[in-house]
Amino acid sequence: MPRQPVQQRDDEPAFVLHAYAYRETSLIVEAFTAGFGRVAMVARGAKRPRSEVRGLLQAFQPLSLSWAGGGELKTLIKAEWRGGLPLLNGSALLCGFYLNELLLKLLAREDPHPSLFEDYAAALQALVTEPAGAPQAAVLRRFEVRLLAAMGYAMQLTRDVDNASIDPVRMYNYAPDRGPRLVVAHVAREPGAHPRVVRGSTLLALAAGSFPDAESAADAKRLMRDVLDHHLDERRIVSRRVVRDLVSLEEGME
Repeated sequence: MPRQPVQQRDDEPAFVLHAYAYRETSLIVEAFTAGFGRVAMVARGAKRPRSEVRGLLQAFQPLSLSWAGGGELKTLIKAEWRGGLPLLNGSALLCGFYLNELLLKLLAREDPHPSLFEDYAAALQALVTEPAGAPQAAVLRRFEVRLLAAMGYAMQLTRDVDNASIDPVRMYNYAPDRGPRLVVAHVAREPGAHPRVVRGSTLLALAAGSFPDAESAADAKRLMRDVLDHHLDERRIVSRRVVRDLVSLEEGME
């Protein structure tokens, strides 16, 4: 089998999505890069106390990464901090882990998505500045919609399967592979009874990336979870369970 040519990439804007131990002193780093998409690389010696990259390979921090290699697993050569983003904490940190898990489980390796990289950076910045609750949830919904579009699964949100404009007061059944279909009056169901049955106003809110009330935000969350699960194909998002458990714990302490 012919050996793949060694390629080197220098000073590529990137974020670390996940890092885990590799052998005794190294790490495997899954990075999301601006020009090359999701890239896996080994950071040799990164666990050693005197390693130059030991404190740099953290999630949610803007980095410049240099690597080389011709196979699926590259070798990290250099990492530098680009700065400009405050640390995430609290609910923003949990939201950030959720975004990272979506990218890890839905994006193929080395499939470039420059616009999505900018969307991701903007989402992290918004999570830092937006208060917890509905504003942060809106950040997640906007990113979910853009992620699906970048993958080639753009959601149909302003017109139904018959190419009619979405009516904000009507009910629609959303099929992930087809789009919204108007629910006829005699079989209409309340939103929440099934995650794919939503008001037209919820679809339009998702298209605009803005949710005027708690009801549309909750409907949008249910719908997006169902659509993402369809594309995840039974791969579970662990960070969802963590958030649920924390919410249950907080409610139990009140």
